[in-house]
This record gives sequence, structure tokens and C-alpha cells, in this order.
Amino acid sequence: MTELPQTRGRVTPDRPLSDLTWLRVGGPAEWLFQPADPEDLAEFLAALAPDIPVFPMGVGSNLIVRDGGMRGVVIRLGRGFNHIRVEGNRVIAGAAALDAHVARRAAEAGVDLTFLRTIPGSIGGAVRMNAGCYGAYVADHLIEARAVTRDGVQLTLTPQDLNFAYRHSDLPAGCVITEATFEGQSGAPEVLLARMEEQLARRDATQPTKDRSAGSTFRNPAGFSSTGRADDVHDLKAWKVIDDAGLRGARRGGAQMSEKHPNFLINTGDATAADLEGLGEEVRKRVFQNSGIALQWEIMRVGEPAPGESLQAD
Repeated sequence: MTELPQTRGRVTPDRPLSDLTWLRVGGPAEWLFQPADPEDLAEFLAALAPDIPVFPMGVGSNLIVRDGGMRGVVIRLGRGFNHIRVEGNRVIAGAAALDAHVARRAAEAGVDLTFLRTIPGSIGGAVRMNAGCYGAYVADHLIEARAVTRDGVQLTLTPQDLNFAYRHSDLPAGCVITEATFEGQSGAPEVLLARMEEQLARRDATQPTKDRSAGSTFRNPAGFSSTGRADDVHDLKAWKVIDDAGLRGARRGGAQMSEKHPNFLINTGDATAADLEGLGEEVRKRVFQNSGIALQWEIMRVGEPAPGESLQAD
């Protein structure tokens, strides 16, 4: 096996990833690297052979790792990257800090980043995907992001550098976000905290929050998130076109499109990654046949299938 650079962090060979993803599926990483801090990460990447693939992994909330696992080095940030501090109307958060924790800490300090409260995952993933909810997006609040490039250079990225779009940024391949600075409007803490409780109640009423899922499976064809307002329209929402195709509750092996919210792909208990991705591809195929709409995955699928596995729709 390839010898990796020395590090102050932790390197684990052949590390199963299924317990690190919300869907609880997937094969092992050839190497899992947990850096001690940004400098440790930069030094490791600078010394790592350039032909070794690198994949930055957050908390696995928006991810299917295929059953054959992942080659190269999977980087998972933890302690040393989960700080949150408030300076005036700005909130500086490590990439491993959970979105919900950042929203709560900001609200307690009278800064409105409430849109983050119901977004699953951590800040690094939220920046990378321009996460959004109820009509607000990371792009509306990000001042800058700190990152380490694949060749170990630490740099600061502006929103212009990231070129945000719906569920997208132009983060360079292999680049690892380490910290982000946001700015929010001032608000009374009790008002902001109450708003987040209301958002949570609304989410729990409409989404399968008790099931093993990875959040929204497909991007909305309309090109924007639900606003949460009474005048919200649903014609080009992913859940609506899936429902219209008769796929609410559809199953494949241990995978199911939720009965409660048909744009949520859930592991009912014994699904493989191939079950989940295969069901997603079947949904894409049948929605296109029904409406002519080509759904785009919001969940990332990474790694390699197990030998003999098929990911294609039947």
C-alpha cells in the first residue's frame, strides 16, 4: 500500500465509510485522513503524491458512497475545524461546524443566519453547494471562505471566486474549505430563536426527519429552493414531478422514495448504495417519460460500485 506523508492528524487505512454517512451505506476509503488543523492539512496535501485522488467529506449528510468504496484519501474535518465565533454582525465558523449549531449560536448573539437551521450537514458542504432554504442561500451571506488547495496552498476565496449558482459553486477540484465568514442582519435573539423553532416544526411536519435520508434527492427543476411562503408554487418542484409520475413510496431493495415527501430517498433498514442510486435513476427515467423533465441529482454519488453491481434503472 502507498506510504502517505507524516501528519499530526490521524490516518486510518481501509476505513469503512457507511457509519459516517446519514444513509449508512458504502464501502471503505482506501485512506481516511483527519487533519489536526489547517496547517497540518496544507502540509499533508503539499507532500501527497499528485496522482493520489483526494475527496473532502463533510458529515455525510448529502452523500451516497458506492458499495465498492473509494480510492485515494478521504479527508474528514473534525476537532480543530468546528469553532464558531461572532464578531459584530459577522460569524466565523470552521468547516466542520454543523449548520444548525452556527444558526443557533448566531441567533443567540442577535445575528440572523436562521436559514441555516434546517439545512443538514456542516458549513464546508453548505458553502460548496450554496445551500439554501426558505428563499435564502449561502451566497446571500458569505463574506469569504478559507480553503486549502490540492497542492497544499492556503487561500481566501470570495463569493466572486466561487461563482455561486443554485446548489453549485466553482470550488476547484480537490480544494478543501476550512472556514467561512458570514454576515447577517441584526435581530432580537428571542425572535430569531422563535423563528427557527417554527421552521423546525414546519420541516418535521413535511419531511421524513426520523428516517435515514440524505435530505433532498434531486434539485428543483424550477432552479430555486422552497420559499416557505403561502404563495410558493409547486409545479416545478422535484417532489411534485415525482409524485405526478406515481413514484411516491416507490421501492428498490431496501431503498424507498418517502411516502411523506417523495423527493427524499430513504434507507428503510437494509439498503445498499446500489439500491439507493438505482432507485434514484429509476425515478429520473420515469419522471422524464412522464413529464419530459430531466431531474438532476442533489445528492452526491462517489466511489465505485461493488463488482457485479448495476446502477442503471431497470
